Formats: sequence, C-alpha cells, structure tokens
Amino acid sequence: MARNDTVMEPLAGTTTAETLLEPRAESGEQAFDMTLRPRRLAEFVGQAKMRENLDIFIEAAKLRGEPLEHVLLYGSPGLGKTTLAHIIGEELGVRVRTTSGPALERVGDIAAILTNLEKGDILFVDEIHRMNRVIEEVLYPAMEEFALDIVIGKGPSARTVRLDIPRFTLIGATTRLSLLSAPLRDRFGSTYHLDFYSAEELATIVTRSASILGTELPYDAATLIASRSRGTPRIANRLLKRVRDFADVKAGGRIDEESTAAALTMLEIDRHGLDPTDRRILETIIVKFSGGPVGLQTLAAATSEEIDTLELVHEPFLLQLGFLNRTPRGRVATRHAYDHLNIPFPGQETLLD
Repeated sequence: MARNDTVMEPLAGTTTAETLLEPRAESGEQAFDMTLRPRRLAEFVGQAKMRENLDIFIEAAKLRGEPLEHVLLYGSPGLGKTTLAHIIGEELGVRVRTTSGPALERVGDIAAILTNLEKGDILFVDEIHRMNRVIEEVLYPAMEEFALDIVIGKGPSARTVRLDIPRFTLIGATTRLSLLSAPLRDRFGSTYHLDFYSAEELATIVTRSASILGTELPYDAATLIASRSRGTPRIANRLLKRVRDFADVKAGGRIDEESTAAALTMLEIDRHGLDPTDRRILETIIVKFSGGPVGLQTLAAATSEEIDTLELVHEPFLLQLGFLNRTPRGRVATRHAYDHLNIPFPGQETLLD
C-alpha cells in the first residue's frame, strides 16, 4: 500500500457563500476531499484518454521494476491533479511525499526532501510554477541523473559535492503551464492536460460521493448538481454537501430534484452554474462598457475583484460557456451573455420596435 507523507501544505482561505464555486481548495476541506477521493485508477471518472495512457505507463514501470517517468499535470483547479498523484502512488505501491512550489524557499528545503526519499518514491509538487528558480536548478540533475549537487563553503574555497539520491518520480501540478520554464518542462517524460468534466461524468462522481457519505441521491438530483458545477468535481462535491445540509434542515433529510433545486436557488447558482459574481462581471461589461472590449485591470477595478480571481476563477468558465470573448483589446460579452441576462443585444432593440 502507498504511504502519503505531507511535507508542507499551502494555506488557504475559508469557504464562504462568495467562494462556493471557487475551484481551489479552501481551508477545512482537505479531510472532506480525502474522504471522497478515488484510490485506484479504475475508480477515477473522466479524462479517459489520459487514464488509458497512465494505466499503460504504470503497468510498464511495474513490469520493469523501475520508477515511473516524471509526470506533469496541468489544468484548472479542482480537476483532480492531486488525486491522480496519489492514485499513481497507490497503483505503484510507493510512498507519496507532498509539498508545494511556494513552500520550497531555500535549497536546503528541497535537499532535505530529496535525500529522505526511498527508491521508487513519488515527490508531488503542487503549484510547481511558483517554485523558486534556484530550486529548479537543483532539480535538473536530480530529475535527470538522480544526483544532488551541494555547494560547500563560499568564495574561492567553495566546492561542489555530488550526492547520489534514489531513483524517484517527480509529479508536478500546475494551473499555469506557460509560467514553467522550458528547461523544467522538457525534463518531464509525460505531460497531461486535465479538461473540464461533462455533466454525465460529474453526475457519476456526485453519486459515488453521496454513497460514500451514506446519502441517497436520486439520478435527477445528481444531474441537477452536475449541471451547475462548472465542469469541476471539487465544486460538484461542495454543492452536494450544501444540498445535503439544506435537505437535512428543510426537507426532512430527503434529497430529491425539488429540494436540490431549492437549495441551488437559495445559493443563487443559476442553470448554467453562474454565481452572483459571474453575473456581475457580465453586467458590468454590458452596461458600463457597452459590451466591451474592456481591459482586465479596468474590469477588476469596476467589479472590485482581484485580477487573479477574474483570470483564474471566473473567466475560464465564462469563456467555456461562450459568454465571453478575449480579444487583443480586452474582454467582450457575447450575444449568449446578453440572452442569459435578458438584455437586448445591440441592434436588437430596433427589431423589437
């Protein structure tokens, strides 16, 4: 059985009504997420092509008795990068050591982790794009030659000592592939992109989660939750928890389509999975800036939202739905956004007269 060691974990904020559809993990959710995470590749729903490739590479590594090649996972938050890292460890029967890019501040941090690895162990680095460039330089020989170069002393008397380290597998996870340096990207043997999930896949995920939680979830209720989960399993499981809370208090503990719809309405999540912030962003572009284009900094100031929040949380989903276009001059609201908000599209007013 694989053993999971958490070396350093980044801190997160608390979950509030405003962050319900935030795809990044919030403080206090780790235990809940761990309970619902699949343990084996066969239990993992979605990402079919990637699962097929991983299954082959894992089996090949086991047959040869060698560590798996270094793996890079990228995609939006909440799609299962951390889950996959632990599944790979479980499938290989090795230990998973977990850390994050921001937590590795000094060369000594990564050196201490690497020298304590055992043969075949997995080092999982979340948010690897935020890793210090000096740390990257240490990782290059570790990834390629399984050696660690340590500088002893300073000035003219300084010398380099090379330490051999066990053959290990580095699994990196990132939401911003473009921020990784080319030399680091090139040292990964396999790179996989995690896509957003379909409504059918999310319905399967929340049904499995409800079973683990001991909650009966009819298919129509699971489908309703899935349709408003922004293609993200973490959000689907979070909504399931909120729907269960609503049902316990307002519906005698019974979850059905009616109680699920009532819970989602109370949470102000519409049929497309948009929350009040998403709608405010679209309304701001349409009403204040005549549909756009509007620059990201201007939009952030007009909506009182942080640029990173707009770019990483709200914009990808609005682009996926076709409610927003990104142009060289700025963001533009599409006709679908006007229709969703029941605002006449420019030129449509004349046709209606």
